[in-house]
Amino acid sequence: MDISYPPEAEEFRNKVREFLRDNLPQGWRGTGALSKAEVVEFTKWWRQILFENKLLALSWPKEYGGAGLSPVEQVVLSEEFARAGVPFGGPNDPFGIQMVGNTLIHWGTEDQKRRFLPRILSGEDRWCQGYSEPNAGSDLANVGTKAELDGDLWRISGQKIWTSAGHLANWIFVLARTDSQAEKHKGISFLLVPMDQPGVEVRPIKMLSGESEFNEVFFSDAETSSENIVGKPGEGWAVAMTLLGYERGEAAATLPIRFRNEFDRLMDLAKETGANNDPLLRQRLAWCYSKVEIMRYLGLRALTGFLDGKSPGPESSISKLYWSEYHKSVTDLAVDIIGASALAPTGRAPSSAFRTDDPGAPNSSMSWVMTFLHARAGTIYAGTSQIQRNILAEMVLGLPKEPRTVSR
Repeated sequence: MDISYPPEAEEFRNKVREFLRDNLPQGWRGTGALSKAEVVEFTKWWRQILFENKLLALSWPKEYGGAGLSPVEQVVLSEEFARAGVPFGGPNDPFGIQMVGNTLIHWGTEDQKRRFLPRILSGEDRWCQGYSEPNAGSDLANVGTKAELDGDLWRISGQKIWTSAGHLANWIFVLARTDSQAEKHKGISFLLVPMDQPGVEVRPIKMLSGESEFNEVFFSDAETSSENIVGKPGEGWAVAMTLLGYERGEAAATLPIRFRNEFDRLMDLAKETGANNDPLLRQRLAWCYSKVEIMRYLGLRALTGFLDGKSPGPESSISKLYWSEYHKSVTDLAVDIIGASALAPTGRAPSSAFRTDDPGAPNSSMSWVMTFLHARAGTIYAGTSQIQRNILAEMVLGLPKEPRTVSR
């Protein structure tokens, strides 16, 4: 099996390295060499550089501001950016570019593409996700938020919860029930809703860390144009599954790069503490290495699907289930390597809750403990591990659905 990249991808790698040499500050050592406040400012500046050089959405068509390249170049870019210790984009880009942007390219009208895609890339529009509700988390088809068509407006009422970065966004993509008489999967529509209006209220949720990355969002007769529906009324479930496929499928090809870098940091930590001389810890390190390599091959398989022109489907749940369960295990190991220091961690906390300290930063106990705490949530957000297993069993393997309790 040949897993080498084609010549054009390696040619693109040389261009990326040249771009990094020309644009990074002299003596650059990675974002870990900056304070958290400096990381925020650098990321804003860096995203603008990427935007100006069409490096934010490589696989988008050129007419919408992309570079028209293949997913292989996206992986190459991620590899080189990880090696250089720079962000792949801004903090909102997973929602704007990876999720709703790709979904609009797949499902949107030409007017929607022309209107929204350039503003996503420029950063004028910042997006968040309106999926989960207090009574519709894992059972997403049970959404109760309602939308009614009133002339040329949709009027929306209801509540969403666990809305990441909702306090920073000015647009939200919402799953809402538009037909209460239809079966629950068939009565849902996918709406694009502006947040800067009186009918939308955002309430931050305070976490144990003291931060508020998550929010509740309340709609009280909020309005959006009738043209801001993606797909037809009642097709929201299919649109939502496409979006989740892009969220998980594209990540399958790029996340292994991040996890390999994180594992290399863990190996350095093991050497610093002498944990690599403990046979039991060494065996667990070997297990983690094997899992990271398997994750890389899973990513290459997903990449092959993209190259064959296939849209991501339910099999993309493999990646979400795999990496989230792995991350619990590898951060468990990190805390065991740190030992008693994990009880009173010190050093620089990571600037992102989703990974250990930034590239170029010292290997601190604080960075690993904070990542350990957040890794538990990875098996819940974006679809619990239990739900991912059900999706794979029922939709990929064709196994019978679980029996459901019928109320009398």
